[in-house]
Amino acid sequence: MFSARTVAQMAAVFAKNQGGSINILKLMKLLYLADRESLQRHGHPISFDRMVSMDHGPALSMTYNLICGAVGGESGIVWDEWIKDRENHDVSLNRDFERSDLDHLSNADLEVLQAIWDQFGHMDQWQLKDYTHKNCGEWVDPDGSSNPITFLTVLREVGASRREAKTLSRKIESQRSLDTVFAGL
Repeated sequence: MFSARTVAQMAAVFAKNQGGSINILKLMKLLYLADRESLQRHGHPISFDRMVSMDHGPALSMTYNLICGAVGGESGIVWDEWIKDRENHDVSLNRDFERSDLDHLSNADLEVLQAIWDQFGHMDQWQLKDYTHKNCGEWVDPDGSSNPITFLTVLREVGASRREAKTLSRKIESQRSLDTVFAGL
């Protein structure tokens, strides 16, 4: 259920809140924290992206590739519709938008994004990196590499019981598997 349009719209919301341009590392931390918060509140992420541990903290794998310009095709086109290519260490909005344009984000998603912005928007990228290193127990230093973070692990870290975390993570992974099958048709 990963959608480049969904993460592009998430990124656009944060870039707009930042004044139209946002540091890439800060954006990656905010997007990760939004998925984490959605898991805690609703039992599922917003992006359905693969979560990974990287040197600067937890990140969303496909979203990172979109930001780096490493994804072409339809996903790259959709990303570029919303977000300009990175310049130095920032990305910026490629279009203005209203709430009605955010067709891949629910009101609940937007509430999560706003809550994350209210809590972390004032921090710079290095403060967010330090925050995620200290407060996201699912992050393990990959020592120059990248390691997967499971939804089960995140759900446990945000307070779900072992049973609830297993049930929710199976549901998320089942949905992702179905999406992969349908995408291949």
